[in-house]
Amino acid sequence: MEKLTVALLGGGVVGSEVARTLLADAETLAERVGTRLELTAVAVRDASRERPGIPAELLTDDPETAIRGADIVIELMGGIEPARSLILAALEGGSSVVTANKALLAQSFPELLEAADASGVRLEFEAAVAGAIPIVRPLQASLAGDRVTRVMGIVNGTTNYILDQMAREGWGFAHALRTAQELGYAEADPTADVAGLDAAAKAAIIASLAFQVPVSMDDVHVEGITGVSADMIATAEAQGFTIKLLAICERLEGENPGVSARVYPALVSREHPLAAVSGAFNAVFVEAESAGSLMFYGQGAGGAPTSSAVLGDLVSVARRKVLGGRGQAPAQIRGTGRVLPIADVDTRYQITLEVSDRPGVLLAVAEALAAEGVSVELASQTQFENPQADEPRAKLVIATHTARESALAATVENLAALDAVASVRSVLRIEGS
Repeated sequence: MEKLTVALLGGGVVGSEVARTLLADAETLAERVGTRLELTAVAVRDASRERPGIPAELLTDDPETAIRGADIVIELMGGIEPARSLILAALEGGSSVVTANKALLAQSFPELLEAADASGVRLEFEAAVAGAIPIVRPLQASLAGDRVTRVMGIVNGTTNYILDQMAREGWGFAHALRTAQELGYAEADPTADVAGLDAAAKAAIIASLAFQVPVSMDDVHVEGITGVSADMIATAEAQGFTIKLLAICERLEGENPGVSARVYPALVSREHPLAAVSGAFNAVFVEAESAGSLMFYGQGAGGAPTSSAVLGDLVSVARRKVLGGRGQAPAQIRGTGRVLPIADVDTRYQITLEVSDRPGVLLAVAEALAAEGVSVELASQTQFENPQADEPRAKLVIATHTARESALAATVENLAALDAVASVRSVLRIEGS
């Protein structure tokens, strides 16, 4: 095979990095693949704008023509359309596709896999989940003979940086976010990160791979970090926890079997490996029946880490083409298991209340929990200064035993209705302990 042609869709930070590497490291890549990789086109919105390191003759604003006849198409445009239509056209035309488009995969994963399968080509997407961290291949291949029971991870570097700085420096959310934007960790519009949407898209992909059940973005329960306060961080630390935005994918057994995918800020014991993940780093913790616990850690975002994962997929796809085969079969996301709502999940709560500091309060609180079948594991009470209150106040922190989410949510409502409870200051789930 004299060469393989590569068309690139997208010339942003990651796309430009991939293009420059393809051109600058052509000889090294050829040695790894077994033939030359020829970049034939880079499709961008504005082909007249100069892009350092990329020859002007490669730039085009016609993506349909760019992908026609290419052996491999790399999609780094992002968004749903026209990325979806272009990827389907490439797959149906016999091109293998490498993508980092988590939003599209979270919405159309089974459809894209079926299109690749029908054409006998590959769809690779390692960069869509955790940047340079290899998690897709382990779930698809290394653990294919095992039974994954749970995947829990920090899959968004922006939110991890914000929460880490709030804990380390005592910053408020707004200041931590502003600093993240100044450092380039957060976009000008940080909604996808801080609202948990980016992590939810990744959770949908991870759950689909881990459990072979189609999980879409709409199936993922999502809560962001905008409500996390400095007081919540301090309370967590006093109880031996740190707060992390977690993506949790779980296989549930028992009377109501199914799978769960959810994203929310949670308390993680300082003894758990995920508690030590700082800054903008990511980590994914996998639990499997035979392999036990595995942890994958590293850079989860940015041009260089993401381009590393894209190029790894490219080399894998190209090498298989040179060898005359498709390599491992595409992931089969055709299971029939149910995706359960969060109300059917078992978890633990830490509930922080502002209460009247007078006799009988603890009894009323205990009765409110018992009414929903929720039991207390730990409780601590400290005096609380509230100049607006007309009576002494206390801060009561309650950690529950494991219970059904629906019962825990009802308990919080019952507590909020008590005369002795001035406010429910925070509710956080406890994970990884």
